[in-house]
Amino acid sequence: MSDPAFDRRLLDLAARVAMRSVGNVEPNPLVGAVVVRWSGQTPEVIGIGHHRRFGEAHAERAALVDCVRRGHDPRGATVYATLEPCNHTGKQPPCTEAIVQAGISEVVAARRDPNPVAAGGFEALEKAGVRCRVSGASRAAIALADPFVKRMRMGLPWVIAKWAQTIDGRVATRSGESKWISGDRSRQRVHRLRARVDAVLTGMGTVLADDPMLTARDVRRVRRRAMRVVADSDLDLPETCQLARTAGELRTIVACSAELATAEITREKRERLAAAGVVVMGVPLVAGRVDLKALLGRLASEHGVASVLVESGPGLLGSMLDADLVDELVVYVAPMMLGDEMARAAAAGRIAPTLSMAQRYELLRAKRIENDLEVVYRRRS
Repeated sequence: MSDPAFDRRLLDLAARVAMRSVGNVEPNPLVGAVVVRWSGQTPEVIGIGHHRRFGEAHAERAALVDCVRRGHDPRGATVYATLEPCNHTGKQPPCTEAIVQAGISEVVAARRDPNPVAAGGFEALEKAGVRCRVSGASRAAIALADPFVKRMRMGLPWVIAKWAQTIDGRVATRSGESKWISGDRSRQRVHRLRARVDAVLTGMGTVLADDPMLTARDVRRVRRRAMRVVADSDLDLPETCQLARTAGELRTIVACSAELATAEITREKRERLAAAGVVVMGVPLVAGRVDLKALLGRLASEHGVASVLVESGPGLLGSMLDADLVDELVVYVAPMMLGDEMARAAAAGRIAPTLSMAQRYELLRAKRIENDLEVVYRRRS
């Protein structure tokens, strides 16, 4: 049955279930599935599943198992999935086989699978007599696969930029004071976000000003131990900073110019950093700065990075925005005003004399966190 209202409701449910595994399934996509039996014009949910952990059963198989556990026969039912069922054998057998064997009559997906290895699910199902269609009714279900689609199509990780600001958009005073703009609970949520990404990226300005650790602390369960990455074109990273001193415990990369990564003048410092556990990565420069797109591509291809959290000062964030590399913004707005035109903004360095030059995002959600407001934006599709 094709009804946009029911499509949205059921695919929204599948997306909500899939979100439970953020940080557990990457580099695989987040996927949720709902099995529905129609009684006239009314859908009855008889099974729900999601891809829980990398290497474990995919969402469609989990939902079909849930049907049996609940005492239902899925034969003749409809599967609503956030992504087209896979049609290849990897760590798990093809989901298309399970769907056909279960006697499912129809599959509705929020989007097709962009992975050329796993694609072809709809074609295989239709060949077996299963009706298939794509429904764009659920924005949540479509957005769920955005990070995976980007990585498949562009070879780049999903980039999230995070900052805390005053109501008037300032992240620090004119002297650089920023501790603390946001409240305790907001900062706890940032640590939880760090525990769900593959890498945290910062710049030398932040290293010198704050000497951060960039680790997830006081988090009940760290799903991913994020590597720390410093964009440092001149290889100025202090050997005494916390990132260098803890590099033996957590992967730490400093990205400098390709020339300095091999130059004799930096050999001794590179050796000392390497002895501490720091990996020196040479990348091209653009206008004297690290080529951020090249850096992200290297992180994805050489280190399997699927998601990057940017925690930096205005300069690096401005460069990321100027290169159109930021996919998602997580902003904590605190209930304070500075009213100082010399106080620091979240991003700097860009020249944008007209509104048409702005990077545009869509509001994904907003949530009150004690007295702060957490606002999440995503790149416009």
